[in-house]
Amino acid sequence: MQAVEISAFGAPEVLRLAQRPMPVAGAGEVLIRVRASGVNRPDVLQRSGAYPPPPGASDLPGLEVAGVIESGDADAMAAAGLALGDRVCALVAGGGYAEHCVAPVGQCLPVPAGFDDVQAASLPETFFTVWSNVFDRARLQPGETLLVQGGTSGIGVTAIQLAKALGARVIATAGSDEKCAACLALGADHAINYKTQDFSAVARELTDGKGVDVILDMVAGSYVAREVECLAEDGRLVIIAVQGGVKAEFNAGLVLRRRLVITGSTLRPRPLAFKAAIAASLREKVWPLLEQGRVKPVVHSVFEASNAAQAHVLMETNQHIGKIVLTWA
Repeated sequence: MQAVEISAFGAPEVLRLAQRPMPVAGAGEVLIRVRASGVNRPDVLQRSGAYPPPPGASDLPGLEVAGVIESGDADAMAAAGLALGDRVCALVAGGGYAEHCVAPVGQCLPVPAGFDDVQAASLPETFFTVWSNVFDRARLQPGETLLVQGGTSGIGVTAIQLAKALGARVIATAGSDEKCAACLALGADHAINYKTQDFSAVARELTDGKGVDVILDMVAGSYVAREVECLAEDGRLVIIAVQGGVKAEFNAGLVLRRRLVITGSTLRPRPLAFKAAIAASLREKVWPLLEQGRVKPVVHSVFEASNAAQAHVLMETNQHIGKIVLTWA
């Protein structure tokens, strides 16, 4: 099969199309004929040598795919309500940049009705991440306020839409007026240009001094201090990436007085059962929203798999709004 491999750690041009042996589905797994592969920030980190795949995972990049089930564990498929020939999208720990990919049955979801392969491939990584962190870990409730850092990223556009669909108020940050407008178009109640405004001060103003209930943060670093300042009592800060650095200095007194929770997670190394539970929640609570059009995929650009390097260049410019997807012939 054809696959996009990392020939050496470095810039986007180290990605190259290569021939790889066909993977074989084992117990509890299916083999998917991949039609489209999502591109995500962790792929860029893996390519640069900063995010190695977990033990046992494919060395190929790619955390999400959409396609057709070609073979697999019949009993596991039957238990999950899946069958050969079904169109599915799946979260994987690696190997998504390939014509065929093995995925755990528990991490496969049916392609929502009316969705094409590109749209379906844009779903798993961001929806699993947002559901796990915003709704399971941070326990966002209807009527609460969510602050989304980086509202036009793949994670951001998903968080805005899901939070609004489930009854929360949303404030998003973005790095330009154009991106702020995109956040508002996706349903955010307010958007803050973090290059021209102090998001912490504005968030406090927008909440009449109360502060926000939950923050989804992909920056960390110096942002943490300002996030602590704009959290409401019993507020929750969830850190899912450290693009701004791993070290932070903040007012611990505020954490005590306001009973704040600062937490974080990475999804890729978590056990299969943990991810399968997220998939089950998504199928029950989120897939109907997708099929009703209340939450929509946001795909910025589509590249042929042979142009994966160009997709990574775009990812690193931070000019995209929504997801970047690769397609296979």
